[in-house]
Amino acid sequence: MTEIAAVVVTHGPSPDLDVCLSALEPQVDELLVVANLAGEVPEVPAGVRLIVNARPVGFAANVNHGMRSTKAPLVVVANPDAAARFDAVEKLASFVESHPRCGVAGPQLLFPDGTWQPSARRFPTVSGTLVRRTPLRLVFPPHKYNRSHYRLDERIPTEPVPADWMLAAFWMIRRSAFEELGGMDEGFRLYGEDIDFCYRAHQAGWQRWYVPESVVVHRHAAVTDYKFFDRYTLWHLAGVLRFVRKHPETLRARR
Repeated sequence: MTEIAAVVVTHGPSPDLDVCLSALEPQVDELLVVANLAGEVPEVPAGVRLIVNARPVGFAANVNHGMRSTKAPLVVVANPDAAARFDAVEKLASFVESHPRCGVAGPQLLFPDGTWQPSARRFPTVSGTLVRRTPLRLVFPPHKYNRSHYRLDERIPTEPVPADWMLAAFWMIRRSAFEELGGMDEGFRLYGEDIDFCYRAHQAGWQRWYVPESVVVHRHAAVTDYKFFDRYTLWHLAGVLRFVRKHPETLRARR
Protein backbone atom coordinates (compact mmCIF):
# COMPACT_ATOMS: atom_id res chain seq x y z
CA MET A 1 0.00 0.00 0.00
CA THR A 2 1.25 3.46 -0.89
CA GLU A 3 2.23 5.61 2.09
CA ILE A 4 -0.38 8.13 3.18
CA ALA A 5 -0.05 11.37 5.11
CA ALA A 6 -2.81 13.46 6.66
CA VAL A 7 -2.89 17.21 7.23
CA VAL A 8 -5.49 18.67 9.59
CA VAL A 9 -5.90 22.45 9.53
CA THR A 10 -7.42 24.01 12.64
CA HIS A 11 -8.26 27.70 12.98
CA GLY A 12 -8.62 27.72 16.75
CA PRO A 13 -9.76 25.51 19.64
CA SER A 14 -11.94 22.75 18.26
CA PRO A 15 -13.98 20.33 20.39
CA ASP A 16 -13.86 17.85 17.51
CA LEU A 17 -10.09 17.75 17.01
CA ASP A 18 -9.43 14.82 19.36
CA VAL A 19 -12.03 12.70 17.60
CA CYS A 20 -10.66 13.66 14.19
CA LEU A 21 -7.08 12.74 15.12
CA SER A 22 -8.06 9.53 16.90
CA ALA A 23 -9.88 8.39 13.77
CA LEU A 24 -7.05 9.33 11.40
CA GLU A 25 -3.98 8.22 13.33
CA PRO A 26 -4.36 4.45 12.81
CA GLN A 27 -5.16 4.93 9.12
CA VAL A 28 -2.15 6.99 7.98
CA ASP A 29 1.64 6.83 8.07
CA GLU A 30 2.21 10.44 9.09
CA LEU A 31 -0.20 12.87 10.74
CA LEU A 32 0.30 16.62 10.91
CA VAL A 33 -1.78 19.38 12.52
CA VAL A 34 -1.38 22.96 11.27
CA ALA A 35 -2.65 25.33 13.97
CA ASN A 36 -3.67 28.57 12.32
CA LEU A 37 -4.26 30.75 15.36
CA ALA A 38 -1.16 32.33 16.87
CA GLY A 39 -0.92 32.00 20.64
CA GLU A 40 -3.37 29.10 21.01
CA VAL A 41 -1.65 25.75 20.79
CA PRO A 42 -3.88 22.67 20.67
CA GLU A 43 -2.83 19.53 22.48
CA VAL A 44 -2.16 16.62 20.14
CA PRO A 45 -1.39 12.96 20.88
CA ALA A 46 2.17 11.67 20.93
CA GLY A 47 3.27 10.85 17.41
CA VAL A 48 1.22 13.64 15.84
CA ARG A 49 3.34 16.50 14.49
CA LEU A 50 2.25 20.05 15.19
CA ILE A 51 3.00 23.25 13.29
CA VAL A 52 1.87 26.51 14.91
CA ASN A 53 1.70 29.53 12.61
CA ALA A 54 3.42 32.72 13.69
CA ARG A 55 0.37 34.54 12.31
CA PRO A 56 -2.95 33.36 10.88
CA VAL A 57 -3.02 32.76 7.12
CA GLY A 58 -5.61 31.47 4.66
CA PHE A 59 -6.74 27.88 4.34
CA ALA A 60 -4.93 27.42 1.02
CA ALA A 61 -1.64 28.59 2.53
CA ASN A 62 -2.08 26.17 5.42
CA VAL A 63 -2.75 23.26 3.08
CA ASN A 64 0.32 24.14 1.01
CA HIS A 65 2.43 24.32 4.16
CA GLY A 66 1.13 20.95 5.28
CA MET A 67 1.80 19.37 1.90
CA ARG A 68 5.37 20.72 1.89
CA SER A 69 5.89 19.35 5.40
CA THR A 70 4.90 15.79 4.50
CA LYS A 71 6.34 13.37 1.98
CA ALA A 72 3.78 10.62 1.27
CA PRO A 73 2.49 10.24 -2.33
CA LEU A 74 -1.12 10.40 -1.11
CA VAL A 75 -2.25 13.07 1.35
CA VAL A 76 -5.52 13.45 3.21
CA VAL A 77 -6.50 17.07 3.90
CA ALA A 78 -9.13 17.21 6.64
CA ASN A 79 -11.05 19.70 8.71
CA PRO A 80 -10.99 19.11 12.47
CA ASP A 81 -14.76 18.54 12.46
CA ALA A 82 -14.42 15.53 10.12
CA ALA A 83 -14.25 12.05 11.68
CA ALA A 84 -13.29 9.26 9.28
CA ARG A 85 -14.74 5.81 9.75
CA PHE A 86 -12.16 3.09 10.39
CA ASP A 87 -11.70 2.15 6.71
CA ALA A 88 -12.42 5.50 5.05
CA VAL A 89 -8.81 6.31 4.17
CA GLU A 90 -8.05 2.80 2.89
CA LYS A 91 -11.06 2.90 0.57
CA LEU A 92 -10.04 6.27 -0.86
CA ALA A 93 -6.44 5.14 -1.31
CA SER A 94 -7.46 1.92 -3.07
CA PHE A 95 -9.58 3.89 -5.49
CA VAL A 96 -6.92 6.51 -6.20
CA GLU A 97 -4.25 3.87 -6.74
CA SER A 98 -6.45 2.09 -9.29
CA HIS A 99 -7.21 5.33 -11.18
CA PRO A 100 -3.91 6.93 -12.24
CA ARG A 101 -5.52 10.20 -13.39
CA CYS A 102 -7.50 10.70 -10.18
CA GLY A 103 -6.01 13.81 -8.61
CA VAL A 104 -8.61 14.32 -5.87
CA ALA A 105 -10.96 11.83 -4.23
CA GLY A 106 -13.62 12.66 -1.68
CA PRO A 107 -15.66 10.43 0.61
CA GLN A 108 -19.34 10.36 1.34
CA LEU A 109 -19.95 12.96 4.05
CA LEU A 110 -22.65 12.45 6.66
CA PHE A 111 -24.01 14.87 9.21
CA PRO A 112 -23.62 13.72 12.84
CA ASP A 113 -27.25 12.55 12.83
CA GLY A 114 -26.45 10.20 9.95
CA THR A 115 -28.17 12.14 7.17
CA TRP A 116 -26.43 12.52 3.84
CA GLN A 117 -24.44 15.69 3.12
CA PRO A 118 -24.40 16.83 -0.54
CA SER A 119 -20.64 17.36 -0.85
CA ALA A 120 -20.03 16.44 -4.52
CA ARG A 121 -21.15 19.41 -6.57
CA ARG A 122 -21.16 21.02 -9.98
CA PHE A 123 -18.99 24.00 -10.76
CA PRO A 124 -20.91 27.12 -9.66
CA THR A 125 -22.97 29.33 -11.92
CA VAL A 126 -23.20 33.11 -11.68
CA SER A 127 -26.94 33.13 -10.90
CA GLY A 128 -26.65 30.25 -8.46
CA THR A 129 -23.83 31.94 -6.55
CA LEU A 130 -25.88 35.13 -6.21
CA VAL A 131 -28.76 33.12 -4.77
CA ARG A 132 -26.58 31.19 -2.32
CA ARG A 133 -24.40 34.04 -1.07
CA THR A 134 -26.76 37.02 -0.82
CA PRO A 135 -30.06 37.71 0.98
CA LEU A 136 -31.77 36.34 -2.14
CA ARG A 137 -31.52 32.93 -0.51
CA LEU A 138 -34.21 34.03 1.96
CA VAL A 139 -36.61 34.20 -0.99
CA PHE A 140 -35.08 31.45 -3.15
CA PRO A 141 -33.86 28.66 -0.81
CA PRO A 142 -30.69 27.23 -2.44
CA HIS A 143 -31.59 23.58 -1.91
CA LYS A 144 -34.82 24.25 -3.81
CA TYR A 145 -33.63 26.59 -6.56
CA ASN A 146 -30.01 25.40 -6.91
CA ARG A 147 -30.73 21.69 -7.05
CA SER A 148 -28.47 21.18 -10.05
CA HIS A 149 -25.48 22.68 -8.21
CA TYR A 150 -25.97 20.27 -5.30
CA ARG A 151 -26.90 17.40 -7.66
CA LEU A 152 -30.03 16.84 -5.59
CA ASP A 153 -32.10 15.52 -8.49
CA GLU A 154 -29.67 12.66 -9.02
CA ARG A 155 -29.88 9.40 -7.16
CA ILE A 156 -27.55 9.45 -4.16
CA PRO A 157 -24.47 7.61 -5.50
CA THR A 158 -23.66 4.17 -4.16
CA GLU A 159 -20.72 3.69 -6.54
CA PRO A 160 -17.82 6.05 -7.34
CA VAL A 161 -18.82 8.87 -9.69
CA PRO A 162 -16.90 11.77 -11.29
CA ALA A 163 -17.46 15.15 -9.65
CA ASP A 164 -16.73 18.70 -10.74
CA TRP A 165 -15.58 19.53 -7.22
CA MET A 166 -16.15 18.41 -3.64
CA LEU A 167 -16.12 20.14 -0.28
CA ALA A 168 -12.56 20.20 1.01
CA ALA A 169 -13.67 19.02 4.45
CA PHE A 170 -11.96 15.73 3.63
CA TRP A 171 -9.96 15.13 0.48
CA MET A 172 -7.36 12.64 -0.61
CA ILE A 173 -4.93 14.37 -2.96
CA ARG A 174 -2.36 12.76 -5.20
CA ARG A 175 0.87 14.63 -4.52
CA SER A 176 2.00 14.55 -8.15
CA ALA A 177 -1.23 16.29 -9.19
CA PHE A 178 -0.87 18.82 -6.41
CA GLU A 179 2.68 19.64 -7.44
CA GLU A 180 1.82 19.85 -11.13
CA LEU A 181 -0.92 22.37 -10.34
CA GLY A 182 1.37 24.41 -8.10
CA GLY A 183 -0.69 23.71 -4.99
CA MET A 184 -3.65 25.72 -3.84
CA ASP A 185 -3.93 29.41 -4.73
CA GLU A 186 -2.97 31.30 -1.57
CA GLY A 187 -4.76 34.38 -2.86
CA PHE A 188 -7.98 32.83 -1.54
CA ARG A 189 -8.38 33.70 2.15
CA LEU A 190 -11.14 31.21 2.90
CA TYR A 191 -13.76 29.73 0.55
CA GLY A 192 -13.33 29.15 -3.16
CA GLU A 193 -9.85 27.65 -3.06
CA ASP A 194 -11.30 24.13 -3.28
CA ILE A 195 -13.39 25.03 -6.34
CA ASP A 196 -10.41 26.76 -7.95
CA PHE A 197 -8.12 23.79 -7.31
CA CYS A 198 -10.63 21.34 -8.80
CA TYR A 199 -11.27 23.61 -11.78
CA ARG A 200 -7.54 23.84 -12.52
CA ALA A 201 -7.29 20.06 -12.10
CA HIS A 202 -10.12 19.71 -14.62
CA GLN A 203 -8.27 21.97 -17.06
CA ALA A 204 -5.09 19.91 -16.63
CA GLY A 205 -6.84 16.58 -17.17
CA TRP A 206 -6.85 15.40 -13.55
CA GLN A 207 -10.01 13.63 -12.47
CA ARG A 208 -12.01 14.32 -9.32
CA TRP A 209 -13.97 11.38 -7.93
CA TYR A 210 -16.64 10.98 -5.25
CA VAL A 211 -16.13 7.62 -3.52
CA PRO A 212 -19.21 6.89 -1.35
CA GLU A 213 -17.99 3.60 0.13
CA SER A 214 -15.54 5.79 2.08
CA VAL A 215 -17.58 7.47 4.83
CA VAL A 216 -16.70 10.49 6.98
CA VAL A 217 -18.92 12.20 9.56
CA HIS A 218 -18.69 15.97 9.11
CA ARG A 219 -20.24 18.47 11.50
CA HIS A 220 -20.14 21.26 8.84
CA ALA A 221 -20.94 24.52 10.63
CA ALA A 222 -21.68 26.25 7.27
CA VAL A 223 -21.38 29.71 8.82
CA THR A 224 -22.09 31.58 5.59
CA ASP A 225 -25.40 29.78 5.19
CA TYR A 226 -26.82 31.61 8.21
CA LYS A 227 -25.15 35.03 8.37
CA PHE A 228 -24.87 37.97 6.00
CA PHE A 229 -22.06 40.49 5.71
CA ASP A 230 -19.79 39.21 8.44
CA ARG A 231 -16.11 38.56 7.70
CA TYR A 232 -16.82 35.00 6.53
CA THR A 233 -19.37 36.19 3.98
CA LEU A 234 -16.97 38.88 2.79
CA TRP A 235 -14.19 36.28 2.42
CA HIS A 236 -16.61 34.12 0.47
CA LEU A 237 -17.57 36.94 -1.88
CA ALA A 238 -13.89 37.81 -2.31
CA GLY A 239 -13.26 34.18 -3.24
CA VAL A 240 -16.02 34.26 -5.82
CA LEU A 241 -14.59 37.43 -7.38
CA ARG A 242 -11.09 35.96 -7.46
CA PHE A 243 -12.37 32.81 -9.13
CA VAL A 244 -14.17 34.83 -11.81
CA ARG A 245 -11.12 37.04 -12.43
CA LYS A 246 -8.94 33.95 -12.84
CA HIS A 247 -11.44 32.05 -14.97
CA PRO A 248 -13.55 34.60 -16.86
CA GLU A 249 -14.64 31.91 -19.31
CA THR A 250 -16.88 30.57 -16.57
CA LEU A 251 -19.07 33.67 -16.89
CA ARG A 252 -19.84 32.71 -20.47
CA ALA A 253 -20.09 28.97 -19.95
CA ARG A 254 -21.87 28.75 -16.59
CA ARG A 255 -24.83 31.08 -16.25
